[in-house]
Amino acid sequence: MLAGFSQGGAMALHTGLRHPERLAGIMALSCFLPLADHVAAEASAINRATPIFFAHGIHDPMIPLARAQHARDALTGLGYRVEWHEYPMPHSVTDAEVLDIAAWLARILA
Repeated sequence: MLAGFSQGGAMALHTGLRHPERLAGIMALSCFLPLADHVAAEASAINRATPIFFAHGIHDPMIPLARAQHARDALTGLGYRVEWHEYPMPHSVTDAEVLDIAAWLARILA
C-alpha cells in the first residue's frame, strides 16, 4: 500500500503506477498526477488492477480541483480502478474522508 497527501500523494501515484511488484492499493489525497503523459508508456502491468482511492477538496487553494480531476480522468482513461471522492474542504483532511478511507481499506484488504 502506498499513500500520501499533497506532494506525498503525487509521489504515491507516480511510484505506485510504475512499481514492479503488486501493491494492495494506492491512496492519493489532495494531489495531482505528475508526468501524466508518461504513465501509459511507463506503467507496470502488474499494478494495472491496483485499486486507487483518490480524494480532493473542492475548495483547495494549493492544488486546484480541476488538476486533480484531470489526473482522475487520465487514470480512468487508462483503465485504472479509481474510487473518486470530493469533499467541501480546503487543502486538508476531514472526518468524512477518514471514514471513507477506512471503508475503502476494509474492502480492499478483506
